[in-house]
Amino acid sequence: MALHYSWGLIKYSLNLLLFITEIGLWGIFIYYSVISIFGWFKRKEPPASQFPFETKFAVLIAACNEEAVVPGVINSLKRLNYPKSLYEIFIIADNCTDNTAKVARSLGVNVYERFDPVKKGKGFSLEWMFKNLFSLKTKYDAICILDADNLVSANFLAEMNKHLCMGQKVIQGYLDSKNPHDTWVSGNYSIAYWISNRLFQLPRHYLGLNCALGGTGFVMSTEVLRETGWGATCLTEDLEFSMKLVLRGMRVAWAHEAVIYDEKPLRLSQSWRQRTRWMQGHSDCARRFAKKLFVKAFRDHDMVSFDAALYLIQPFLLVINGLGMLLGLVQSCTKMFAHHHMMITEQTWLYILIMVFLTYINIVFVIAEGKLTKKIVAYFVIFPIYSLTWIPIIIQGFLNRNHHDWIHTVHTRAIDISDVEELEKVV
Repeated sequence: MALHYSWGLIKYSLNLLLFITEIGLWGIFIYYSVISIFGWFKRKEPPASQFPFETKFAVLIAACNEEAVVPGVINSLKRLNYPKSLYEIFIIADNCTDNTAKVARSLGVNVYERFDPVKKGKGFSLEWMFKNLFSLKTKYDAICILDADNLVSANFLAEMNKHLCMGQKVIQGYLDSKNPHDTWVSGNYSIAYWISNRLFQLPRHYLGLNCALGGTGFVMSTEVLRETGWGATCLTEDLEFSMKLVLRGMRVAWAHEAVIYDEKPLRLSQSWRQRTRWMQGHSDCARRFAKKLFVKAFRDHDMVSFDAALYLIQPFLLVINGLGMLLGLVQSCTKMFAHHHMMITEQTWLYILIMVFLTYINIVFVIAEGKLTKKIVAYFVIFPIYSLTWIPIIIQGFLNRNHHDWIHTVHTRAIDISDVEELEKVV
């Protein structure tokens, strides 16, 4: 009798916990869905040509053993339709053991070499470079951060100048891909970014919420950097800096027309390592900033802080959601739980079908972004499988959140900006 009572209590407690979890997950799902609606249709913005070219940019490119790809980013920057006198290129050759510095110097740009076997990683190299930059006689109005494997659209700095003239202080550019057709991994990476650009970043910009920094392709006014300092040296320095901005009452804006083409991983193993590093840094930032942001959100009635806090805990909600579906499958086979819940019921298969449908309907926005090709359609078929790989990656990143070793992602796709422009014309 006692054993039966104990088992009944356990079942009741699990039911209650699952029910509360369901309500929370559905609430957040509805919240994100409503936000995304504001990105369905693009608003007309004033053209960059209406704004005087007056911002002087320092373009910083962190590079660790990037001799294969660094000519691409330099050449694309030299082709910008922005006055050459108003921007300078700086390569940070960070702990390089190859010819990155030599190759960059041969292309006529500023090169700063840094060797520090302890403080490794992009965050530390930027912190070091900012100090060097501020010691120069030349003063810059804004700083642009790029990665060595990037290419940029010809209008990139013109668009950033526009947003700075409109009063925005930190702006993230459109995160695109320079190799979406290489493999199913690079293709699904690209699809994820295109969807995020349209349904996550753009609507938040329209609503005055905080857009996510993507680690590259962003600009900040020198004034902001001097005021806040950098101090972002964790594995996801972009996320760390972004959360610090929100806590200071600032936000990141979005420039949909300023495009950065990034090299996406070719193999699942490479992608797994990179995304695990992201989740290690994300878990670290969630631990340090989520509570502070929620407190600020409720104390100051601040939606920007609330939305940023939700973004920090979003990966863990994805894991809970995945485990919820797994429990639902167990329920459908064992009838272990009660039958009145929304998710953990015999209707779990219906819920899974709904999630798959909502995933595939996103192809509409891939089309809207002008990215659909035959290969992308083929990759999109297995996009749910790629999405599911996030669950073990998030768990692994969380478990290794205290490991701060920087693992460099090797870049090999030496693609020229002209090749990307030709591909864009074909699409």
